[in-house]
Amino acid sequence: MKNRPVLGVIACTRTVGTEPAQAVMNRYATAAMAYADAAALVVPNLTELMTAREVAPRLDGLFLTGSPSNVQPALYGQDGAPDAAGPFDPGRDTMTLDLIKAMLDLGKPVFGVCRGLQEINVAFGGALRRDTSRSHELLAHHAPDDATFDGMFAHEHEVALAPGGVLRQALGKERLSVNSVHYQGIDRLGAGLTVEARAPDGLVEGVSAWVGGAPVVAVQWHPEWRVQDNPDSQAFFRLLGRALRGEMALPSVRKQA
Repeated sequence: MKNRPVLGVIACTRTVGTEPAQAVMNRYATAAMAYADAAALVVPNLTELMTAREVAPRLDGLFLTGSPSNVQPALYGQDGAPDAAGPFDPGRDTMTLDLIKAMLDLGKPVFGVCRGLQEINVAFGGALRRDTSRSHELLAHHAPDDATFDGMFAHEHEVALAPGGVLRQALGKERLSVNSVHYQGIDRLGAGLTVEARAPDGLVEGVSAWVGGAPVVAVQWHPEWRVQDNPDSQAFFRLLGRALRGEMALPSVRKQA
């Protein structure tokens, strides 16, 4: 077998039985490994035992998954916000923000979904809003609380892909229907990020950046969910595979800008 790129997949702190565990849901790992054609390593968020700078040189790219936990508001300047709801995962917050910087300093790609998009936005100096499931200004970006697990992922809306953008180029579409399973979203866009997708209510649902030649791509939806049934989701992970191999090109429209 040829040597494939190695993708780092960030772990969440979860409880298994009565003990804390470093965990990644299989659907994230299997979608990325299958459609990006990559090997993968789970990156623990045990920041008291290791640093991002130790790990980054050993990876070809980083994948930031979704999670039940929320990014701590203090990390985007809103410590003590009255509507800040957990659960929180401080270890993941610290490791992820450090890893994003370490990977980009080395010119290596960073991709994210759901919480991963939010982490990338915060890492670039942006802020989040915490009302995407209840604001009268927005669509309901999360299914009702009594929805089944499958019902949560059946909750969908359309997104418009930005002209000349990475996602429109990769997927070959102007619009697509995506699942919507998030209580938080982008409020203030991080400096240096480009909008790749928006919901009908204007909420940013996809971003990209190029940092020292390293691509950054993230979406608010969950392309890993039932990826085998969704060609658009498969295309997202194939884009990740090209990025891991240094084959992802800056869109021609942006080259001319």
